Amino acid sequence: MSRIGRKPVPVPSSVKVSIAESTSTIEIEGPKGKLNFTHRPSIGVRFDPASRQILVTRQDNERTNRALHGLTRSLVANMVEGVTNGYTKKLEIVGVGYQAQLKKANTLALQVGYANQVVLEAPEGVTVTVPDATHVTISGADKQAVGQFAAEVRKVRPPEPYKGKGIRYEGEFVRRKAGKAFGSK
Repeated sequence: MSRIGRKPVPVPSSVKVSIAESTSTIEIEGPKGKLNFTHRPSIGVRFDPASRQILVTRQDNERTNRALHGLTRSLVANMVEGVTNGYTKKLEIVGVGYQAQLKKANTLALQVGYANQVVLEAPEGVTVTVPDATHVTISGADKQAVGQFAAEVRKVRPPEPYKGKGIRYEGEFVRRKAGKAFGSK
């Protein structure tokens, strides 16, 4: 049996859980937002209000059900974590003249060596802040949406290996290469 899938998901008192068995949908609401997830009908999800835990079960030991058991439990745990604490990704911009600025509420404008600014609109539920011109903070309740938007921002100008210029995650290691060697005759 899945070791991850067997573990119950603890639910804080500030979080409301509602499960619709007919549509296989779980909805979790907390201080940071509201998330919902539709799971496979072969996976059972139930909430125990007495112990404030969500339990994930599976019908049988088929290969796909064993895989989905742990996956469903992890996704539900990420939803609970997201609506209580939220998720944050920090990006840093390295390069002379490279900078970011906030156009509107959630519209990020990047100046990273192209002729024009690259303007990216954050999806619903994701908040973008720019503490200074070379740092971007992306946060929200949905782990997948935060990570996806951070990856899209990084993809505009990934760090290159010679000078290290580009957009990288904070603390990301960029492997550097030596340039051309001159005068080695």
